[in-house]
Amino acid sequence: MPRINLLPWREEERKKRQRDFGVALAGAVVAAIAVVMLTMFAYNSMIANQESRNDRLQAEIAELDKSIEEIDDLELQKERLLARMEIIDQLQKSRPEIVHLFDEIARQLPNGVYLTGLRQAGNQVELRGVAQSSTRVSALMRRIDASEWLTDPDVDRVETTTVRGSGSRQAEFVVNLKQLSSDGDDTGEDAG
Repeated sequence: MPRINLLPWREEERKKRQRDFGVALAGAVVAAIAVVMLTMFAYNSMIANQESRNDRLQAEIAELDKSIEEIDDLELQKERLLARMEIIDQLQKSRPEIVHLFDEIARQLPNGVYLTGLRQAGNQVELRGVAQSSTRVSALMRRIDASEWLTDPDVDRVETTTVRGSGSRQAEFVVNLKQLSSDGDDTGEDAG
């Protein structure tokens, strides 16, 4: 039988397979790179789209924050105006009360009693004065207690002193009382 040498043919077959394998490997690498690039492009596109949505949302949120701030400013301004209106209303209601206070104090002062000071805080009134005697201070307190505009007299201090030059005696006093408001309650608030 004749001898056939198959080594060159096998060698050529092996080289062809290596070439085909190299081409297939290069194609796979190119395909893998293409897939990675397309995936990256798709993700970048999705990220850019989401970032534009986020930017739009941030702009809308900033606009709403401005609106909320304006509403808060308007609420604060409204509260200030309501407070001013309340103060004006209280002043309007209490305007005749000071007239009643001075009128009633002038009516209730007995002869021989003179005021040197008057202080008011809300419905609390402090009278400072001089009387010819401590009995005149007692008469003042009885008159205040019987008054329709004044109530709850309370003596804080009565001191008997001698007047310089004349040698006569007098009683210096401090009396606290409450002023009743026009509607009859004595819980008036300080309007200032």
